[in-house]
Amino acid sequence: MSIPKALDVKVFVPAKDFQRSLEFYQQLGWQVNWEHEGGLAEMELAHSRFYLQNFYHKDWAENFMLYVPVEDAQAWFDHVNALIDKGNYADIRVSPPKVEPHGHKVTYVWDPSGILLHFAEALS
Repeated sequence: MSIPKALDVKVFVPAKDFQRSLEFYQQLGWQVNWEHEGGLAEMELAHSRFYLQNFYHKDWAENFMLYVPVEDAQAWFDHVNALIDKGNYADIRVSPPKVEPHGHKVTYVWDPSGILLHFAEALS
């Protein structure tokens, strides 16, 4: 028996404040491909997409992570710090790039809902 072909895999990312999260991801560089009034938007960065949804459950959001392979973890740290310095995102956290045992340098960013983003640069 053959397995049917899949075309893509997308996750649903929770948002405590949908408009604030939508703005945050756009400021990071994600593009909004489409948005529905009910609070669902397809976000795209580097040909990868996810659905941002107007749904929030604290435990789920604070245990949700997105892994984003990047060319330069330091540049992402600087980019997020610049957003924070503008004063728009006091609830955003970012940690300096850290070399992890799995061979990546990672900048960790917590979005307005507590989602943990890993901006990971391969070191080899």
